[in-house]
Amino acid sequence: MSVRITTLSENTAQLGFLAEWGLSILVETENRKVLLDTGMSISAVHNADLMGIDLSTVDTIVLSHAHVDHTGGLRDVLMRTGNVEVVAHPDIWIPKYVVFGELERYAGIPFMREELENHGASFTLTKEPYKIGDDIMTTGEVEMTTDYEKIDDRLCLKVGDEMVPDPLTDDLAITVRTEQGLALITGCAHRGIVNTVRHVQSITGGEYIHTIIGGTHLHVASPERVQKTADELKELGLQRLGVSHCTGFYSAAALAREFGDVFFQNNSGTTLTLE
Repeated sequence: MSVRITTLSENTAQLGFLAEWGLSILVETENRKVLLDTGMSISAVHNADLMGIDLSTVDTIVLSHAHVDHTGGLRDVLMRTGNVEVVAHPDIWIPKYVVFGELERYAGIPFMREELENHGASFTLTKEPYKIGDDIMTTGEVEMTTDYEKIDDRLCLKVGDEMVPDPLTDDLAITVRTEQGLALITGCAHRGIVNTVRHVQSITGGEYIHTIIGGTHLHVASPERVQKTADELKELGLQRLGVSHCTGFYSAAALAREFGDVFFQNNSGTTLTLE
């Protein structure tokens, strides 16, 4: 049995595909088709059409967190999928903002829940790991255990009239079990890619992670944090590390130097098959 992982939306793109700030990754196993995130707007649907991917066959949509660059394409995707389960953390509906000095910009889901439900979304909201199929599950809420991974302090929640730091409790990822071990697929890993790895090992009893694909939110990280991240990830014995989206060019280059042939830039149009 093989697992096919296709990136439908990312900041950069292979020739002929649409690039857009955000992320959307389709995971196909023998029994399930799961879409992690839906990109910023039209790119996921556009690129799926280019690749001949029928989104009406998607069984489940997972939202890694509520930010618009991961949920802005949800309405367009739902218009292709029809009735579909949407798995996410309960905190996705708390209003989210990005604060730049005096400027406050709304950064959460750009749709009302009722509208999405009218388009066929059936929400399953849980803080716990959620089993989607025999081989796929969400991480649930990620515990923060490292002393060097911090949440971007520009990210806030609006509680009443007040802006407060966003703990990004809604940040989650998905794991896919293969014959080689686990593939970990992240949205942004706002709570830390190493924290996410540690959490996965905790909830799976230490299963081997052979592949990591997705965002790592290292674009605002210090060189020291990037190095510590690389050092701990190297201890996993990864076979593939495909970074995306919020990793940043500097951090991606640093990881490429550390991981050599294991590393690849995961952009729109990238397809990876795991046995």
